Amino acid sequence: MLDALRQPLETGECIIARANHRVAYPSEFQLVAAMNPCRCGMAGEPGHTCARGPRCITDYQGRISGPLMDRIDIRIDVPAVSASDLIRPMTAERSADVAQRVALARDMQRERFESAGIGGVTTNARCSTALIEKLAEPDPAGLQLLRDAADKFKFSARGYHRVLKVARTLADLDGASLLGRIHLAEAISYRIASERLSAAA
Repeated sequence: MLDALRQPLETGECIIARANHRVAYPSEFQLVAAMNPCRCGMAGEPGHTCARGPRCITDYQGRISGPLMDRIDIRIDVPAVSASDLIRPMTAERSADVAQRVALARDMQRERFESAGIGGVTTNARCSTALIEKLAEPDPAGLQLLRDAADKFKFSARGYHRVLKVARTLADLDGASLLGRIHLAEAISYRIASERLSAAA
């Protein structure tokens, strides 16, 4: 069932093909998913040892196929919340401020695609691979960082383009017209979160 999400995640369509008919239904959606780091849920937690060792992580995370994982743009490790975290006062950006930044970034993307004469595309996520290479052309420092990360973590072609899309969106959220090394570094860190967890185990 999870692997059935691969096609609509990639193309925004759900295609049903039979002997004499082929029907495509629009199915653009945003996937938000959560899972434990391992079967016992303790992998990566300070002071805890995973019950079954490294195999606990690999077996559990292996339930998500590589092709499906490759289509997930942002992966974030969220540590367990302690009692002290709940007691300690925290400062955070207001939701209204975040919403305003997101709205401005979406307006920027919409105007960019309209000026390029591309209809039906309003976000970087739905941009073609050929176009994102032009819109998210990194500076020399960012390009070197991207090359090093691609070699080290063996990015697929899909993974490479998705890093560019996330980095372009991060630059839009900053209101930056140029894609900098800092945006690529953050986008890459979101891509390799699960690899860091496996290495830590």
